[in-house]
Amino acid sequence: MILRIGPAVTDAFPDTRIAVVTATGLRGHEPWPATAAAVADLERQLADGTWQPADENDPRIEAWHTAYRSFGTNPRRIRPSVDALGRRMAKKGTLPRINPAVDSYNTVSVRHALPAGAFDLDKVAGDIDIRYADGTEEFTPLGEPDTVENPRAGEIVYTDATGVLTRHWNHRDAHRTRVTEDSVRVAFVLETLHATRDGRLLEAAAEELRDLLAPHADRTAVHSLSAAHPDAGV
Repeated sequence: MILRIGPAVTDAFPDTRIAVVTATGLRGHEPWPATAAAVADLERQLADGTWQPADENDPRIEAWHTAYRSFGTNPRRIRPSVDALGRRMAKKGTLPRINPAVDSYNTVSVRHALPAGAFDLDKVAGDIDIRYADGTEEFTPLGEPDTVENPRAGEIVYTDATGVLTRHWNHRDAHRTRVTEDSVRVAFVLETLHATRDGRLLEAAAEELRDLLAPHADRTAVHSLSAAHPDAGV
């Protein structure tokens, strides 16, 4: 299976870099103490005022707002995932608990202010492409299995041979490829639009995520997508 970013997307956003962390043989039903500790530590830092989630004034978040506007999405109504997650955490004081794999990438995402997502590769049909939608694709949002949406032409999406996996680049994942405790083969993505500035941050975040996954997987690996290297085998 290939995960690739299309040339039209890298032409529009030439400094984009996406870290892809793959995990095979995941064991989602066992305890993940390091992830539980990482979530608790982040919540403790928020409570004592030593850390807070980045907001839209942070350049890492602001860049995504600008990108969203470029393809016709209002980022204050339909927010990048990391922006929405940070706002929710700042309001509630906690991160949502979904399952260990999802909790792992949510923690890394909000800590480093980098959008993150994941796909159960056993539910993906064919290759995964990051490209502009043509308006004919279908998308069923996470948690809404009976809903079908059609992304607007020109919106950046993740797609496979069957449909859209993520709308508005990184706003919301699809129900079909969601990661559950039963997922055993997963691709996790972390994204930046400014690799020149944030490339090392992205690399550190990917390794942090890999460290959380590795004790609970048979095999893990990290790949990188960019204009110069637009695809990777996952």
